[in-house]
Amino acid sequence: MSAPSSQPPPFDPADPLGIDDLLGPEDLAIRDTVRSWAADRVLPHIAEWYENGELPGIRELARELGSIGALGMSLTGYGCAGATAVQYGLACLELEAADSGIRSLVSVQGSLAMYAIWRFGSEEQKRRWLPGMAAGEIIGCFGLTEPDHGSDPAGMRTYAKRDGTDWVLTGRKMWITNGSVAGVAVVWAQTDEGIRGFAVPTDAPGFAAPEIKHKWSLRASVTSELVLDEVRLPAEAVLPGVTGLKGPLSCLSHARYGIVWGAMGAARASFEAAVDYAKTREQFGRPIGGFQLTQAKLADMALELHKGILLAHHLGRRMDAGRLRPEQVSFGKLNNVREAIEICRTSRTILGANGISLEYPVMRHATNLESVLTYEGTVEMHQLVLGKALTGLDAFR
Repeated sequence: MSAPSSQPPPFDPADPLGIDDLLGPEDLAIRDTVRSWAADRVLPHIAEWYENGELPGIRELARELGSIGALGMSLTGYGCAGATAVQYGLACLELEAADSGIRSLVSVQGSLAMYAIWRFGSEEQKRRWLPGMAAGEIIGCFGLTEPDHGSDPAGMRTYAKRDGTDWVLTGRKMWITNGSVAGVAVVWAQTDEGIRGFAVPTDAPGFAAPEIKHKWSLRASVTSELVLDEVRLPAEAVLPGVTGLKGPLSCLSHARYGIVWGAMGAARASFEAAVDYAKTREQFGRPIGGFQLTQAKLADMALELHKGILLAHHLGRRMDAGRLRPEQVSFGKLNNVREAIEICRTSRTILGANGISLEYPVMRHATNLESVLTYEGTVEMHQLVLGKALTGLDAFR
């Protein structure tokens, strides 16, 4: 066999495996658009937002995200961008490289609230809600988790009963991203027919969404409780396309896919901060990046970061081909979030005391990822999903 006639390109420390070769011009354009938006609109302010525990101007940010096609971007029609799964993943990576709270805003809007209406809603519901949500004019939230029921949503206590042709909803939901600023809440409730989803206008009498304060993670994000006190809804508020847990769980699988990518964004930002710091911080007369132990840390972090990005690409291609299974999404979320946290922690050791300062992104990403690790499926739940898939034995109960 003759040797290749061309020389390989130079080694790129920012892309050591040449993963960008897997992307086409449109993929790169979408990635660069989102990266540029985050650099302009989020990075200059995120440390202050995080320190203050607020996300000011969230409605304006939502409209801007809508204008670049980032809301419900993998959905088709109704003003949605119709992007590929890989393109959506790239956007999630760039948004979470800025902050997990920003990626959560987009994930909940597009992969949970909009996706539920797009997949299970009536044509009337889709026309009523999706165009405004895609434009960022209407913010959505997704009410599944309850104060006493997180990993076991089948035990939810929120209940919807029929009253003539109306439905009356009563219950509480907890840890709901976007809840206090939402115009529509997709709420899942027990009914005599099984678990059903409802598109609930948040100005309906009996609906309240007090914001949750005093968080030490996802501080630049709106998190709320939903209180439904006999909220009366017309018959057309129910999502007609699904009954049972397969409805909310399919939405969660779609959102978890975005997390597979997003976690690598937080990891990349922390890793890049560590590399830059190691090349300039001097001890014992030279940059600490020149010491073997520091280089070993950087090499190990680079391995896990880029393996995680490759895994995300692989799952994205499977989703685009209609071949992605929920167990594979669990594989990705379990691995990538866990490795992202370890990258953040190791980066913090390279930065030393500076690693806990908000002048650098590392501790902010690490604390955010502690929430990402357990929301939309805890470590244990994803381990058991994979355990069942590997053995055929159900260990959940």
